[in-house]
Order: sequence, then C-alpha cells, then structure tokens
Amino acid sequence: MTEHHTTDTAPQGPQPAAEPPAAEPPAAEPPAAEPSAAEPPAAEPPAAEPSATPGRRRTGTALRWLAAIVAFAAFGTGTAYGISRAERTDLPGLATAGDGRWDYPTLAKPTLAPGAPQPFASDDEDGIHYAALFQLLLPAPAGSAPDRELKVEQDQKVSEDTFLEEFEPTVRPKMKQEFTDEGLRQIVGRGWTMPDGTRTRVYLLRFASSGFAESRERCGINMNVKGVNRIDEDEDWTKVALVQPRPERGSLELFAEAAPVGDEEVRIGCVQAGDVQAAVFQSRKGAVAAVPFHQTVILQSQLLG
Repeated sequence: MTEHHTTDTAPQGPQPAAEPPAAEPPAAEPPAAEPSAAEPPAAEPPAAEPSATPGRRRTGTALRWLAAIVAFAAFGTGTAYGISRAERTDLPGLATAGDGRWDYPTLAKPTLAPGAPQPFASDDEDGIHYAALFQLLLPAPAGSAPDRELKVEQDQKVSEDTFLEEFEPTVRPKMKQEFTDEGLRQIVGRGWTMPDGTRTRVYLLRFASSGFAESRERCGINMNVKGVNRIDEDEDWTKVALVQPRPERGSLELFAEAAPVGDEEVRIGCVQAGDVQAAVFQSRKGAVAAVPFHQTVILQSQLLG
C-alpha cells in the first residue's frame, strides 16, 4: 500500500525573523525567475486567518489521523475475511463450490420441548437426544432422487430387517440378537441417488442409553458388509485434522473398501453421539468421490452434536 503524506500549506503564525550573522552582510535577492510553460507559477500561500487557534489545528490533525485509521481498519478487515475464506476451503465439508461437494439445504437443529436440554449440554453430559429421531436425519442434497430401494415408513422409520440388508445374510441373525441385547429402540433412514450414480443411505439408530450405543464399535461394520470383502480406514480421511469432533461429543470414523475393489466401491461412515449412532453408506460404480462422502458424514455429525 502506498502511503500518502499531506503537507500543511497554511502558515502556523508569524515567526520572528532570524538575524543575519554579524560577520556577513545580507545576500542580495536573486532576480525572480519567470515561470516556464511546463511549470505553472506557484500559488501564493493563503494568508493566516486571524481566528486560527491551536485547538482548531489539533482538531484538523485528529481528523486526518482518524481517516487514516479507518482506511487501515477497512484494509485489515478485508484481509481477515479473505484469510478466513481461504481456511474454509481446506475443510472437506466446507470447501468452496466446484470441488465436488453437494448442495445441501441449510441445516438447523430441531426445536426442543420447553425444559429439554440440548445433547452434551452441562445438564445433559451423556448426550441424550430429546428431539424426534427423524428430525436429526440429514436431508438429501439438491439434484438427488429418492432411493426407491430403501423401505421407509412414516417419519422415516426403518425396520431392523431393512437396515440389516446392508450386511451379508449370514451375519444378520447375530446382529439382530445384538440389537435386542443392546437396547435398540428405533431406526430411521433416508436414501438418495445423485446424477453421477452415487447412492447414499443414512441411518440413525437410537439406543436405551449412551452406554449401549458406545458398546457397538464401528457401528457394527466389523460384521460383513454386503458385497465387500474387507473394510479399512479411509486414507483420505486420515489426512484431515481440522474437522475431528471433540472427544466429549462422541467419535467419528470413516472407512473405505479395501483393494481389490469390484465393479462398485463402498465407503462407510460411523458417528457415535450419545445415545444415537449414525451409519452412512455410499456406493458407486467405479469409485466413490471422497469430498461429498466426507461432507455427508461431517454434516450428519453436526446435526447430532
């Protein structure tokens, strides 16, 4: 930024004439030079106003300083805004449009009944969710089509058998018994398909207490997922350090199908938040894009905590 300096042309009042040295006579005044065509004659300085006082001069100086401060403040504000925008682009769920993220509706947590605490508040440290479970379910993004294969009842309710269709038939009886032992109360779900063929299913499972939910490691995906030989940690997710949830609000784990992958790749996200678990399944022929997958899991996690 180029600094501009202003010089006051108004004289500051009459000054005593300096006495010439005693040893030298005063120098003769040189003849006045005629102004050239390229340089206009200098304007005579305005005469000092009799009413000018030191207080008024101080006021003018203060106003000039104030203008300078405002200009620098505006520049600093613009710089800070630009930095904050740049930092947001590093977050998979909050990056700028055009990086492959999906256009989700504006998220809002549901309004609770009077007196009901928010999960993980000081009077609800166990993270019990008092909202209707379907109200905590992530909405589908713009441009998606409902997944007709997912059997959903009123208020997005999903049966245990429908949820267990995500797993191999050989492990479903064992998982169903675990649901009974672990105090599973309800499952809701939502599914959609994007124009590129990515199919997403999001499930919320509410348990009798946060202790029961926490006992289900990895949302049960250590059992065989249908059509998947083996699940490993999502290597793309392990590189992200800025969006990990706070430990007191649960955990968030992401997994990807281990090579060799067949015609369709599967990625799975598991969110543990108090008495609720969220299981996110995404599949696509060829490969599942990392950015929208991470974005989906992050946003569902935010709705739960």
